[in-house]
Amino acid sequence: MMDKIPLIVSTEWLEERLNDRKLRLIDATTFMKPLQDGQITLTSGKESYDLGHIPGAVYADLLHDLSNPASNLPFTLPERDVFIEHMTILGIGDEDTYTVIYDQGALVGVPVTDPQWAARLRWQLKYEGSENIAVLEGGLQKWKEEVRPLSIEPSTYPKADFKGKRKDELLATMEDVIASMKDDSVILINSLSPEDFRGETDTYPRKGHIPGSANVFFGCHANPETKAILPNEELRKNFEETGALEPDKRVITYCGGGIAATWNALILEQIGVKNVAVYDGSMNEWASRDDLPLVTGSK
Repeated sequence: MMDKIPLIVSTEWLEERLNDRKLRLIDATTFMKPLQDGQITLTSGKESYDLGHIPGAVYADLLHDLSNPASNLPFTLPERDVFIEHMTILGIGDEDTYTVIYDQGALVGVPVTDPQWAARLRWQLKYEGSENIAVLEGGLQKWKEEVRPLSIEPSTYPKADFKGKRKDELLATMEDVIASMKDDSVILINSLSPEDFRGETDTYPRKGHIPGSANVFFGCHANPETKAILPNEELRKNFEETGALEPDKRVITYCGGGIAATWNALILEQIGVKNVAVYDGSMNEWASRDDLPLVTGSK
């Protein structure tokens, strides 16, 4: 059995292993651009991948291939067989390999480098039972700033044999979140900006946050200048007041569409919190239902 790789790897760590036959490298870039009216546009990162990517990387399309086309919400989980088919074609899933995922940043034109898209694909892979998956610290932005090698050549890996077993405990449903509002053993964490949390933006059909949830902005876990992840003691401080660090609690993270929430989930795993689930529907689902409560303000 392979040695376990870190949850988050540095650019130095990755460059040293670019020629390792056991490495599977994925570019999961998706572009989310906020507009002045509070809405957003979403674009695949495939064209950007073609213009330059880390050598050996294959491209995984979260927007089109790895979301459920039957859902009226963006980015909801696809059917398991569809997801596994795409992963095996990309060469992801063999037990004797390890996977590193990167992206080009969280939001277009916003100085938040925390790799939410890479975290989303990592969470999907982990949910379906894959192991030994890491996210690249600082993503392609940090890699380019350090003048590390790039390629325009498309890459491929041998087709994989995906044998992982789904981990249902990593997914939270709307019903789970409703129940959590009356359950002191569950900590609900909103991963959006403080402005979104307080209800000061028009991003979603209704304003505010789910009652009882605490706000930990997903973009607060990395140094914006160096793009390096903060030390674990500082990461722990980001969650201290939420109660998420108490060992007997279950944590559910949510955001707008189940993307940023996966980065918070990964950071919690990094600092040793084990019982963490992601609400996949998040605010896109919750705010579209007039019968579900939302509150505004900082509390």
